Amino acid sequence: MKIKKPFLIAEIGINHNGDIEIAKNLILNAKNAGFDSVKFQKRTIDLVYSKEILDQKRDSPWGTTQRQQKEGLEFSKEQYQSIDAYCKEIGIEWFASAWDLESIKFLDNFDCKYQKIASAMIIDSNFLSAVASRKKHTFISTGMSNINDIENAVNIFTQKKCSFELMHCVSTYPMKPEDANLNTISALKEKFKCNVGYSGHENGVVISLAASFFGLSSLERHITLDRTMYGSDQAASLEFSGMKQLTSSLDKMLIAIGENKLGNITEEEKIIAKKLRAHIN
Repeated sequence: MKIKKPFLIAEIGINHNGDIEIAKNLILNAKNAGFDSVKFQKRTIDLVYSKEILDQKRDSPWGTTQRQQKEGLEFSKEQYQSIDAYCKEIGIEWFASAWDLESIKFLDNFDCKYQKIASAMIIDSNFLSAVASRKKHTFISTGMSNINDIENAVNIFTQKKCSFELMHCVSTYPMKPEDANLNTISALKEKFKCNVGYSGHENGVVISLAASFFGLSSLERHITLDRTMYGSDQAASLEFSGMKQLTSSLDKMLIAIGENKLGNITEEEKIIAKKLRAHIN
């Protein structure tokens, strides 16, 4: 079995709660834990949500309406410039999943290497075409998607000649272990003949580690400073200790898989064998 370490994505999403210092702390945690990149989410509020929804009552740290809550979670261009500069300073990639066409254009202001199709957006062919036209390697999450949805996305990115990989995903927060169905990773590889990653929303790291045995090209997990913080994604996120556990366990697992040494005896074993078999003629 030959398994390589996947490209590790720390999904900050909206767990920064609109606070640039929280965002920077999360970026630093991702770097220190050994992740390769961090990811945010970008929305144009009035395009993603209807006026009816935005006018609804919702208590949050930013006010009493849905609009105030959602606007409180969005970063400005200047704040993203600060994120961009900080990521370059400490040496980690960043990118974002856009949720509308204007957000795609907004992200054109930054020279990010990667793009992400959130599971919610995989059914929008016009949106997929706009992302694929940027010709940046794209991670495509498959949560809430049927086979036709996935096939359509693959066809669009193939026709646009845009590099991509699929990501097996179950869009529940947190995901129940019995819903993981990690064999889907192999099925996606077989059907679409492409690299496949895993975007996990479960508690802990066991399922993500199990997913890595399917030869993932990428592994994405939500991260947080504290799982008890305000926000719908916090409970399904990894704190720093969990991030370190994931990366160190992956490293240890790859070392343990090693090579086929059938019939070989290690030098340490030879010493022990001499002692334990001394009584045998």
